[in-house]
Amino acid sequence: MPVAPARFLVVLDADSTLIRNEVIELIADEAGRGAEVAAATEAAMRGEVDFASSLRSRVEALEGVPVAAFARVLARIEPTPGVRELIAAVHERGGAVGVVSGGFHEILDTVAPNLGVDVWRANRLATRDGVLSGTVDGAIVDAAGKAAALREWADENGVPLTRTLAIGDGANDLEMMAVAGLGVAFNAKPAVRERADLVVGPVDLAEVIPLLP
Repeated sequence: MPVAPARFLVVLDADSTLIRNEVIELIADEAGRGAEVAAATEAAMRGEVDFASSLRSRVEALEGVPVAAFARVLARIEPTPGVRELIAAVHERGGAVGVVSGGFHEILDTVAPNLGVDVWRANRLATRDGVLSGTVDGAIVDAAGKAAALREWADENGVPLTRTLAIGDGANDLEMMAVAGLGVAFNAKPAVRERADLVVGPVDLAEVIPLLP
């Protein structure tokens, strides 16, 4: 993270926000289970099922996928239009950028620094003998975990919560959006648009730049 204090903090979700993809679906494609996992992901993002339970069941479907497949997944990642412009604008104004994701460090550890993100947090996939074991390693980053990360990063950077902005698309983002000074629904599900402070319609993160303090 930048040397504290930052002027403000912007925290984004990863899948379908920072990037266009849902990473778990790309990994599931490697196991031939993409459609099955995509349906379960959609239900979770609409808030129809408990996120942690849904994630565990979806990760079970990844059992046996070789770790080497991550290179193919990374090659398919598409940054969201405007993301580099938004991050550059945050930094130009003395702010910090965090990403907190219900996805996976195995992908975000490459994608986040390449896009200029200052700090990030996600789930980790357990492995055994070079393949995925079908379980999550450690505590799951759920809605409460996302809100906690925003609070923690704001505190570390000396940023009051009133000067934080959270951007997300799914039900799992609602708690961090509620904690933030401004909660922005981006490319979002109806339930998220209804509860956000502001809705950004175009799938272009540069649209967020005028909202920066």
